[in-house]
Amino acid sequence: MSIIKKQDFIDSIADALQYISYYHPVDFIQAVNKAYEKEESKPARDALAQILVNSRMCAEGKRPICQDTGIVTVFLDIGMDVQWDSDIGIYDMVNEGVRRAYTHPDNVLRASIVADPAGARKNTRDNTPAVTHITIVPGDKVHVNVAAKGGGSENKSKFTMLNPSDSIVDWITQTVPTLGAGWCPPGILGIGIGGTAEKALLMAKQSLMEPIDIQDLIERGPGNRVEELRLEIYSKVNELGIGAQGLGGLTTVLDVKILDYPTHAASLPVAMIPNCAATRHAHFTLDGSGPVSQTPPDLNDWPVITWEAGKNTQSVNLDDVTRSDIETWKAGDTLLLSGKILTGRDAAHKRIQGLLESGEGLPDGVDFTNRFIYYVGPVDPVRDEVVGPAGPTTATRMDKFTDMMLSDTGLIGMVGKAERGPAAVETIKKHKAVYLIAVGGAAYLISKAIIAQRIVAFEDIGMEAIYEFEVKDMPVTVAVDSNGNSIHNTGPAEWKQIIIEKSSS
Repeated sequence: MSIIKKQDFIDSIADALQYISYYHPVDFIQAVNKAYEKEESKPARDALAQILVNSRMCAEGKRPICQDTGIVTVFLDIGMDVQWDSDIGIYDMVNEGVRRAYTHPDNVLRASIVADPAGARKNTRDNTPAVTHITIVPGDKVHVNVAAKGGGSENKSKFTMLNPSDSIVDWITQTVPTLGAGWCPPGILGIGIGGTAEKALLMAKQSLMEPIDIQDLIERGPGNRVEELRLEIYSKVNELGIGAQGLGGLTTVLDVKILDYPTHAASLPVAMIPNCAATRHAHFTLDGSGPVSQTPPDLNDWPVITWEAGKNTQSVNLDDVTRSDIETWKAGDTLLLSGKILTGRDAAHKRIQGLLESGEGLPDGVDFTNRFIYYVGPVDPVRDEVVGPAGPTTATRMDKFTDMMLSDTGLIGMVGKAERGPAAVETIKKHKAVYLIAVGGAAYLISKAIIAQRIVAFEDIGMEAIYEFEVKDMPVTVAVDSNGNSIHNTGPAEWKQIIIEKSSS
């Protein structure tokens, strides 16, 4: 029998969450580096370089890999012989660990959790509560798997009830292209097969906790049907040519993980949950001897890569850019932005819509005329930072507001991550506007291009407030130009054909 003390449990949870906010798993970094070394697509290779540089910067500076520091998921295997020395329950202890981790003064993490999800959606301010799963097992120890999952990849989760005779591989290869790039590839696909609907989804999430080992599996060959499926899905998804950030390239997934469970004879439940370029998880065991602290990795395991803007990169002054200027930009062009840019996400757009519909107009200090908006919810700054990690959020969530913003506010450009939907692309084309992308998974690197910031409106909604950033040489790519050409359409199509030709030669 072991006695697990409340404080030991809370401290161990908090330490693990701080640790995974700035340290990628080493196996993930090695897999991204292999993808970088073999990538032939210039835009994808550039994105991978930014991800790797950002990761090393975060490991050295102990600041978040991504501005979206995630919703916390905890899997607990609790031994039947464990006793607890605590005056609160297990869920409350987990949440206290989350609270302490996310409000740590040396490395404040972004509070992203909102209560009353179908109503007021009010931010809980400390990223609680976590989603906790408990399994009772033999023994006298507590095994803990903790992860922080970003909204961009979590929102791309898919579930289906196939017929028993249907092809799982076909469903996955048909579904992955519909995910777009909002899950920030390259990442990992977690797949759950069997059980019931909720069991399949739970297994898909659990599988993402496993180490990357697909290259070892390729070398030794499959030993069962699940391993055969892993290899087949890995190969066929990468043959889609989606590539890093959806720009077209050789690597879309770094690994495919599968857990399965017996199911009803009439059923074939299949769940798929992607992990993004900010893969974050840690594992530890409590045995009653005290708290567990994570062991820092060896930074020599990180590749030494530098990122520089290419020779054909164009510098843009946002303070005097005109509609005539942006009409010369073409999809795929690389730009370095300097000057002032406003920010806004879902909640800010919804408020803007309400103000415009009511006739009240925009708040004082908010003027989008001939300006750009950056879709971002930054992490609070610490020490001498101007702003914390400030990478882009998924732009498609703002698609339904795009016509309003371009028609009614004078906005001429947007910056986010991933593709825009067909209606938004048409709206951009109609208004001769542009949509630019920054690299999802390079939040800390991007934050170093922000030299000043202030909140101009909606301070009460926390990280969703409207800020004004002053940026210097912020790297972006033209994703949709003023003629409606989208790199997220042309890039993957081009690289899918290249991969087909390479495999047939």
